[in-house]
Amino acid sequence: MKKAEREVELKSGLEIHQQIDTGKLFCRCPSVLRQDKPEVIIERKLHPIAGESGEVDEAVLFEALKNKIFVYEGYYDNDCLVEYDESPPREINEEALKIALQISLLLNAEIIPYTQIMRKTVIDGSNVSGFQRTVLIAKNGWLETDKGRVGIESIALEEDAARIIKAEKNKVIYRLDRLGIPLIEIATSPEIKTAKQARETALKIGELLRACRVKRGIGTIRQDVNMSVSVSGKWGKRIEIKGVQEPRLIEKTIETEMRRQISLIEKGESKAEVRKALPNGRTSFLRPLPGAARMYPETDLPLLHIGREIINEAKKELPKLKSEIRAELRKEGLSEELTKLVLSSGKQDEFQELVSVFKKPDLIAKLLILWPKEIKKRIKVKNKLTIDIIETILQALQVGKISENDPKKVLQEYLSGKTIEEALKIERMENLEEEILKIVKEKPGLTINAYMGLIMKRFKGKVSGKEVMDMLKKLVT
Repeated sequence: MKKAEREVELKSGLEIHQQIDTGKLFCRCPSVLRQDKPEVIIERKLHPIAGESGEVDEAVLFEALKNKIFVYEGYYDNDCLVEYDESPPREINEEALKIALQISLLLNAEIIPYTQIMRKTVIDGSNVSGFQRTVLIAKNGWLETDKGRVGIESIALEEDAARIIKAEKNKVIYRLDRLGIPLIEIATSPEIKTAKQARETALKIGELLRACRVKRGIGTIRQDVNMSVSVSGKWGKRIEIKGVQEPRLIEKTIETEMRRQISLIEKGESKAEVRKALPNGRTSFLRPLPGAARMYPETDLPLLHIGREIINEAKKELPKLKSEIRAELRKEGLSEELTKLVLSSGKQDEFQELVSVFKKPDLIAKLLILWPKEIKKRIKVKNKLTIDIIETILQALQVGKISENDPKKVLQEYLSGKTIEEALKIERMENLEEEILKIVKEKPGLTINAYMGLIMKRFKGKVSGKEVMDMLKKLVT
């Protein structure tokens, strides 16, 4: 009898943490990372405490047993007594809250009107206080993927941790410049069924985040994968994989961990734990999986009320996703190549403002983005290009002051150092009709298009194609 094939099933979810581009969350310090010599040094040792349930979390005990000393480096103008855990926190940064609400609305989530700011016990040294402040602001959202809808279980706003400068055997040195930077945490439901769908979900959330005011660059976004595997109906324990930074590695990491989990489940050795993502797609053990025992209410702050006023403000300033902007640009009649150029330039607002008046999308994209790049490679640019200058060029074209062939030349003249008034004085061919007639007499019997080619070649862009064609139609029968 042939042995039955095993059935393997994946249940996975993502946790994405993204820094928001504002000042710190519970004080008024700037969120700037520093490289200069620190001005403040403090030293702490942290101890485990019970959470709201009255129990000490297993992951907290695991860290406490390491018995490490933590050294913190700070700056007078970058950190304050809140970071040093010597002063109560100030009320939540409303600007950061509004951006987090925009992200929540884009994820179709339900805003929670009254919510409790919580403390999450963290004693690996990354928070001077031994806890991280976090607040749940929305739940029950969703986004669409090719494999169906993926739920957004929760959206929280929290403090980022201090960053490690140096780790020694019994001592870790942290810098406090990152501690307190607003961090949005997006947790999907465990509805992701394949590694490919996990990657797609991460990319869609990433596109949405980049549409909002978030920080960019290495370390500003962190992605974790939660997953469990079933083999022939037998489910293994949940695994949390930390630091799957690149979307392209999500697929490889999940597939590699699935193979490892299948082997453990078949041996009866599956364990719930936190693991670290490695560059080759494999994982390594970090610590036991934490539970709810490490959460308890923040006693220094009142309940957070997210009122209708701030939600309406967030809605009014809701950004568009890149996919939506792309569709709008294509609808305007912009070519695919120029659409990509406009999107990558970050000048969509200026482009759409000009198109709404002048209705020449391709020309506007070239004046705004393409031609300035080309010209800068050839000449030393002396004048700054603004939307007002481009508007002046387009206006001159609209009223017939310059011809269809002139905008690029005008732009180059302006960027080379001339005033816009000087640049608009394009050299014109006098007695153009007489010159065209002379060419027609020299070479009788040609088609209009043939004459057009000869004339444009002779005058090398000094004349308007439309103007020449209109004259040829009158002269050539």
